[in-house]
Amino acid sequence: MQIADILNRKGHTVYSVLEWQSIREVVEELGSTGTGALIVMGSSGEIRGIVSERDIVRAMRTHSADLMKTPVSEVMTRNVTTVRPDVTVAEAMAMMTKLRHRHLPVLDNRKLVGVVSIGDLVKHRVAEMEMENVVLRDAAIARY
Repeated sequence: MQIADILNRKGHTVYSVLEWQSIREVVEELGSTGTGALIVMGSSGEIRGIVSERDIVRAMRTHSADLMKTPVSEVMTRNVTTVRPDVTVAEAMAMMTKLRHRHLPVLDNRKLVGVVSIGDLVKHRVAEMEMENVVLRDAAIARY
């Protein structure tokens, strides 16, 4: 199965903020969307970074009381790893594990078409394993 299949099931909605927005606005957006990360966009619509709940918690150590006024550009992860829709779920999981990323933006011909999380991929893998279990159980029952 490919990342495109996951996006077709979950949807292609991408939640984002602009790089100059404050952490207060980021926290509000994370809370209202129920997501764990937002794509940080530049004024021309390009990906500038990604900001996660974890990035915000880490920034609390250095920015303390001023954090809520701080622009997201000072807190975000700048080197964003992306995937294409034709990447397999197994490849994406391996990449996320190796790089310790929890979210991967999906680009199709340089256009942002979605975001997958490790939760999305694990959910798929669990469903896949449950299906394999049913098939094996049915095959075993059919033998008797």
